[in-house]
Amino acid sequence: MWIAVVWQSGPVLRVGGPRLLDERDRAGVQLALDADPVAGCMVASRVELAGIDSWRLGGELWGMGARLEGLCFVGANLVPLRGERPALRAFADRARRRGRGCSSLVGRAELVLPLWSELEQDWSPAREVRADQPLMVLPTRATTRADPAVRQVHPDELERYLPAAVAMFSEEVGIDPQLGDGGAGYRARVAEQIAGGRAFARFEDGEVVFKAEIGALSSRVGQIQGVWVHPDRRGRGFGSAGTAAVVDRLVAMGRVASLYVNAYNTPARAAYSRIGFTQIASFATVLF
Repeated sequence: MWIAVVWQSGPVLRVGGPRLLDERDRAGVQLALDADPVAGCMVASRVELAGIDSWRLGGELWGMGARLEGLCFVGANLVPLRGERPALRAFADRARRRGRGCSSLVGRAELVLPLWSELEQDWSPAREVRADQPLMVLPTRATTRADPAVRQVHPDELERYLPAAVAMFSEEVGIDPQLGDGGAGYRARVAEQIAGGRAFARFEDGEVVFKAEIGALSSRVGQIQGVWVHPDRRGRGFGSAGTAAVVDRLVAMGRVASLYVNAYNTPARAAYSRIGFTQIASFATVLF
């Protein structure tokens, strides 16, 4: 039996599912992240610190196409970074086979919501879908007064800081972060933020009045998260002045300050606008 073999002189187009990226893909991943530095800050901060290999990254990077036209991070959070609908569908197929191991989907709304539409029939029901979260940036110092009493939290202040962090998480996410393991995991995460100099607070009589963290810090962008004011101090400007202090710290470090906020949180959005933040996109978050 004769078998005819046809030789092709040009490149062969390979169509397949997402592939697991590694250090050989570092340049392409960096180009993709540099193209969208604010929205990609959470992943860029990890890649800059740990590289691409999943055993160091704390998650996996999936890519589609020779030039990474599709890119997705899969770890404690699932973060789609770029891709048209076919790429998002392919990511969903791989995520479906893998099973849900993440606590949320988060990223640009135009990526998260189509991805979730592919997954919601197969994954456990979402606890909440936040479909409109303005992504805001401020590349310069705040336009309002920064609170001079807001400073980095010291490692020996963990016990005083932790109750405020728990209160913020419970209010924002809707669950107590101390459930399950008695709070050991959340405590370790907060302690790590403090040790890294990324937790900020104003203390009065040993109690936290304002707090915020730099949740992700890349070489270009710092993402502010966990903004919280003690209930007895709300409506008195502590949130605006405290956030302005963190913005000024980031700008002094050579970073653009960013954050995202729920669209329905009108007071917070107004406060961030007064500080000088402007919206550049919309995020969405699916919580489990």
